Amino acid sequence: MDILDQYVSFEESIKGSRFLSELFPCESQAEARELIKSQKTKYSDATHVVHAFVIGTGAEIMGMSDDGEPSGTAGRPALDVVKGRKCTNLVLTITRWFGGTLLGTGGLVKAYSGGAKQVIEKADSLGYFHQFVKKQSFCFTTDYSLYKLIKNNFENFNIYDLREEFGTEITLSGQIQENEFQILSDKLLNLSNGKIKL
Repeated sequence: MDILDQYVSFEESIKGSRFLSELFPCESQAEARELIKSQKTKYSDATHVVHAFVIGTGAEIMGMSDDGEPSGTAGRPALDVVKGRKCTNLVLTITRWFGGTLLGTGGLVKAYSGGAKQVIEKADSLGYFHQFVKKQSFCFTTDYSLYKLIKNNFENFNIYDLREEFGTEITLSGQIQENEFQILSDKLLNLSNGKIKL
């Protein structure tokens, strides 16, 4: 499952109608709803602000809206494209300014799914997706004699947001890939003769 890092947009014109597809990183359903609301306010002159979102480590929360387009012609095709890309924690909005020519249901499905595909392909080409990794927080304290040895061993692990506090002892905290937590725990126990518990 991939996660979007940065905002990206793609714009095209189809038979006079302007379509603006935008992808936003997003971590919660509440944040998604706020984002969609702000898009509708920002583009109050638009005919439709269609959306689709996927949230959660297993893509368990999904939502969509046709926003006034014929049922099933806008939100569903856009969401299907996002699901097909196997990505999560993002909101896709496709804003349409009507240009006077009706596209018909087939044309609408093609326009909205096409916009979703194009903006996702652009995000891919820019390297804006990264693989989602489950992380676990850790914290432990060590004396100065083991510090350098522990730090050298950290090179064998995927550690994020490492913080070090130096006092009478050294406290190290951060996050590690979930599947490496137990391995690091065992390593620290061995290095410290059972003194350091993660």
